[in-house]
Amino acid sequence: MVNIGNEWDGLLAEEFKKDYYLQLRQFLISEYNSRRIFPPMDDIFNALRYTSYGDVKAVILGQDPYHEVGQAHGLCFSVKEGVTPPPSLVNIFKEIQDELGITPPKSGELTKWAKSGVLLLNTVLTVREGQANSHKGKGWEMLTDRVIELLNEREQPIVFLLWGRNARDKARLITNPRHLVLQCAHPSPLSAHNGFFGCGHFKKANEFLEKNGIEPVDWRL
Repeated sequence: MVNIGNEWDGLLAEEFKKDYYLQLRQFLISEYNSRRIFPPMDDIFNALRYTSYGDVKAVILGQDPYHEVGQAHGLCFSVKEGVTPPPSLVNIFKEIQDELGITPPKSGELTKWAKSGVLLLNTVLTVREGQANSHKGKGWEMLTDRVIELLNEREQPIVFLLWGRNARDKARLITNPRHLVLQCAHPSPLSAHNGFFGCGHFKKANEFLEKNGIEPVDWRL
């Protein structure tokens, strides 16, 4: 039914058989058949596809996918090459520049991060065109909770970057003292000045990884 193509298939096999997921699947079939839904169906699980369980060194949690045409492709905050980076992503690049001196890239595609161990996971994986949070409460949160629980069980340390209320709600699932949880405001223009700017998360994440003998993330794109 779902084929991710790496360790996540085995880890989530039982989850995909549960009633809530089967109901979510029926809901999605109806939605994709009757409305414009993002991301494209084949891209829904790209976050897990690009970053296998054992490769995760950092997790960035988003809310739900971008809801305008041509933006969402299954990685939180990322847009495909050639698409103008949305304001939240511009603010992420600004913070990286302020912390690490990395010039903001022209492209907003974050696939390179995903392939290097940064799980770019939204808490809800689909959305209706033009309607933010329209698929909230349909079951995705239960699946992404399970993803976080599985990562929490990992022996190798992981750094979790939780920005904004939806992401910070997942902090309760991260109980393993091996991991580092960094929390602050969302990078949206509405809230970035309330603690995202100046958070130091990208630098702190790499310091934590290096301290634990893990290759730091190259935040350049």
